[in-house]
Amino acid sequence: MEIIFIAIIGLCIGSFLNVCIYRIPREESIIFPPSHCTTCSYKLQSYDLIPLLSYLFLKGRCRGCGERISIKYSLIEMLNSLLYVLIYCNYGNSIDSLKGFLLSSLLIVIAGIDLKTHYIYKSTTIFGIGAFIFIEIIDLLISWQIPWENLLAGALGVIVIGAIVFFTGGMGEGDIEIALIIGLFLGIKGLMLALFIAFILGGIIASIFLILKFKERKAEIAFGPYLAIGAIISLLYSTEIINWYISLMKI
Repeated sequence: MEIIFIAIIGLCIGSFLNVCIYRIPREESIIFPPSHCTTCSYKLQSYDLIPLLSYLFLKGRCRGCGERISIKYSLIEMLNSLLYVLIYCNYGNSIDSLKGFLLSSLLIVIAGIDLKTHYIYKSTTIFGIGAFIFIEIIDLLISWQIPWENLLAGALGVIVIGAIVFFTGGMGEGDIEIALIIGLFLGIKGLMLALFIAFILGGIIASIFLILKFKERKAEIAFGPYLAIGAIISLLYSTEIINWYISLMKI
């Protein structure tokens, strides 16, 4: 029953993430005006906003003008719901689950925007830092432990990605902010694993694009999504991956 509840919450928040991904690059309020069709401005009613089900009931079209609704909105809702369930299965009823929910949803927004605009908006990273501070204040009141490792990991993320940006120009300044957030939420081991996965994935995809000539050599590739994927994999499976790697080293 708890899993179903978490899945529904994930779907609902996923619907809000779609609003953020669409409106933040346009510098629009994510609260006002209410959700509406971007083609005919039809104001969506409460029954039009039921995550996933409304899309299926309307057969993927706007109730007002009949314009086709992109499937990506439902995919983001389902992705967020799936991540919430996986996080809950990993961390249970703990503050770590709350951290995971916030981080995964934030990374979906950042990656979704970066894919479209190749830009990391400070409003998203500021929210991430604020969310970390809020959660750690709650955790501090419970455990009375200052998260020194996470603070150090955040600084390490800034140093590592900052050095790459400064010396090679191969990444954007927004990637520094993402690395800061990943470090704050995941700690040193989680950060390093996330960066490792991101660099591997980014290198593979860039090579494929280059070989197939999907992009020119000087074309920019958004790195935010790879950092997001690396962070989410690290969030869910860092212990298993690190233990597997250690076992390989012993062979």
